[in-house]
Amino acid sequence: MTATEPVLLGGIRRLVTLTVDGAEVRVPEGATILDALHDMGGAPADTPTLCWAPNLTPINACRVCVVDVEGSRALVPSCARKVEDGMVVRTDTERVRHSRRMVLELLASSADLSQASADVQRWTAEYGVDAGRYGPPAPPSTDRDTRHAGHHHAPDGTTAETVAQPVKVDNDLYVRDYARCIMCYKCVKACGTDAQFTFAISAAGRGYDIRIATELNNPLPDSACVYCGNCIGVCPTGALKSVREHELRKAGDWDPEHETVTTTICSFCGVGCSLGTACAAWPDRQRDLALGPLGDPRASVHQGPVRVPARPEPAQRNALRSPPSAVAPPAVRWSPCARAGAGTAGRTPWPSRSRSSCG
Repeated sequence: MTATEPVLLGGIRRLVTLTVDGAEVRVPEGATILDALHDMGGAPADTPTLCWAPNLTPINACRVCVVDVEGSRALVPSCARKVEDGMVVRTDTERVRHSRRMVLELLASSADLSQASADVQRWTAEYGVDAGRYGPPAPPSTDRDTRHAGHHHAPDGTTAETVAQPVKVDNDLYVRDYARCIMCYKCVKACGTDAQFTFAISAAGRGYDIRIATELNNPLPDSACVYCGNCIGVCPTGALKSVREHELRKAGDWDPEHETVTTTICSFCGVGCSLGTACAAWPDRQRDLALGPLGDPRASVHQGPVRVPARPEPAQRNALRSPPSAVAPPAVRWSPCARAGAGTAGRTPWPSRSRSSCG
């Protein structure tokens, strides 16, 4: 541990010993198998995860982190299974690799993973995922939001059923591209009890028709969303993203290699949440573009999620889209607590105390 890493104090717990791939490791009682794998480092620490995050409650949705525990009939999810003294764990057996490969193949055959994180792309290659063996993808659906729960149409057997559907662009800030959604529930947790306590989105439907939706399937501006961005920060596949990123990807200008993050502190309240302002500086452009605020998972104050939104007003976003000769106005923030219904009513803007390097 370095001097810059935060130290989070907690209750004293006894250590338990377990064996992972032939090596003994000691972790505090109550820790999960995945915690032990991360403490070990090396190959076990690279156990793939899709629905897990260090600051979210384990969800057990994706089942790609399964491991083989001696004495257990079935493979167990390492993100949720608590360690036990004397437990013997194997992370790289043929049974484990086969299960992980099948989960990744089923997900890749039903959802578009082309914009997933670099780790997901690496795991897809490492486990030899071949989603094409399920057949070509079925045509996009236009009625996923209105289907009767639990009633499925009979497949024709020649195509792979997918969650492909039109992109939802109903506001100036966020894009919901649920054709890439794998139902990991991380956005629901971040919007609900694990971070924001807004409950603007939840799971709707049953079986294969299950989906992420707002209350009564309303547009995002008419929902309880406060535009905090925590859902975007935890999405592993690019199903949720900012309008800016969506526009850049659509135009073929998205280049994460030239993206930098400037660390600052949110000035909305006295909590002092850390913010990383993502900026893109392309060599062939005359000025930078602000892509939006990001939560800092290393921050000891709030452990990642941004408690309140810090985002540009429409006038500033339009200025950022204007030609390089235009001068961007000072950063403006608004209070979700002052929000009075949908639209722009109740917004309370005020100048930011700090300017990003790409402002």
